[in-house]
Amino acid sequence: MEYWWFGSMKNGLLSIMVLVILSAMQLVSSRDQRFHDDINHSNIGQNNCDFFDGSWVMDNSSYSPLYNENSCPFIGFNCLKNGRPDKDYLKYIWKPNACYLPRFNGGDMLKRYRGKKIMFVGDSLSNNMWQSLTCMLYTSVPKTIYNLTQSGWLHTFSFPEYDVTIMFQQNGFLVDMVEEKIGRVLKLDSISDGNGWEKVDMLIFNTYHWWTHTGSFKTWDYFQVGDKIVKEMDRLVAFKIALTTWAKWIDSNIDTSRTRVFYQGVSAVHLNGNEWGDPKAKNCKGQTEPIEGSKYPGPTHPGEVIVKSVTSSLGKKVYLLDITLLTQLRKDGHPSIYATTNKTFVDCSHWCLPGVPDAWNEILCAVLLSS
Repeated sequence: MEYWWFGSMKNGLLSIMVLVILSAMQLVSSRDQRFHDDINHSNIGQNNCDFFDGSWVMDNSSYSPLYNENSCPFIGFNCLKNGRPDKDYLKYIWKPNACYLPRFNGGDMLKRYRGKKIMFVGDSLSNNMWQSLTCMLYTSVPKTIYNLTQSGWLHTFSFPEYDVTIMFQQNGFLVDMVEEKIGRVLKLDSISDGNGWEKVDMLIFNTYHWWTHTGSFKTWDYFQVGDKIVKEMDRLVAFKIALTTWAKWIDSNIDTSRTRVFYQGVSAVHLNGNEWGDPKAKNCKGQTEPIEGSKYPGPTHPGEVIVKSVTSSLGKKVYLLDITLLTQLRKDGHPSIYATTNKTFVDCSHWCLPGVPDAWNEILCAVLLSS
């Protein structure tokens, strides 16, 4: 009797284990099937699919984060390495409200873009996105060889096995800045150094944050439009003139049937806790959670308004990665005092990696899949 009971219990446990395993297999199969179905049949790219209207949700699966210091040896903006103690910020993923954002597949992207060149052009926020994409791709194919070089303002990351090159060209204004006798002149209506942009297969542009710099952070002395040179002017007016110059240059010089053009939208900063209902917060320091929901309680971003106005004038020639809202909601995602190991500077402009820019690249990949 005792042996019968033990045998029955043993058989029962085995049955339960089998059921658990089968359920798990079915769940994985369903998830993978959903991934493929979403690529083939979902509303990705349709008019009612807005990748930029959504919220941040916690993901405790093994897929988050997509990479780490061990899987990406060249990672930058590494807040954990610089001593950040909390880790929940690594687990939040962007979830659009009206459509499914497929899981990033770096191997597939490398195969699709075999023989192609991708270039990010812009300020350090472009660098943030470029570093994120290189880590995401390399982690997908960790045994492959990569080359990372720098020549002047151009950083080049390549995968020889796939013949794919991902570049970052530092160019904080997109328009010309020239050293003249009077000093550094920012020419708002001139782009004379865009030849390298014409020779790539995908361009992701960005400019905004450098236009707001003052004091020692300002990298120019004068503005120029036509023959008129001024020491100072309304920064948003200057930004709109320059961005309009860029739009005209794209319209005249880039064959968008050959080269895909994206504009990396305005990334939010968090320097005033009153904007998100926390008057005790002077900035992003100490923030460990995103803002819940799909609406930012603070004011409309003035840079976002200008970017949408100018990029819309190009129609389908440029795709706007409208990242402002999803960055506004991530007051916890900045390096804060963990931008460096000495913790003397509070950085509420850039983003920790892994982190928020990974979502920008997931959306970029989803847009490419949809087309």
